[in-house]
Amino acid sequence: MNRFTQQKPISKSVLSILVPVVVFFAVFFLFLLPVSSISATTKQEEIENLKQAVIRSTIYCYAVEGAYPESLSYLENHYGITYDHSKYLISYEVHASNLMPDIDVIILTNKGELPCVK
Repeated sequence: MNRFTQQKPISKSVLSILVPVVVFFAVFFLFLLPVSSISATTKQEEIENLKQAVIRSTIYCYAVEGAYPESLSYLENHYGITYDHSKYLISYEVHASNLMPDIDVIILTNKGELPCVK
């Protein structure tokens, strides 16, 4: 080993390329982190909005006709409820014509199946 040879310092051209790339990826990941929480919040709000729309239509039907609708399809046909059937499942359980039905909205997975609970 020759002790009089100098190691070559990192050239300025490599640093001038490396620093912006590192900064770009750092900024990119900082913007990417909140996207997942925003997406989860949006899904929850979509479910709540759909449930509230079905409840409002059910109550409106009761006010107009004097009885709660017999099925969800009745609301779809007569009161304009529309939703993506491949994305949501609405549980509409009727007990009696004068009792408010139980309404639940369940989000389906990508293949139109119920989510797996572990």
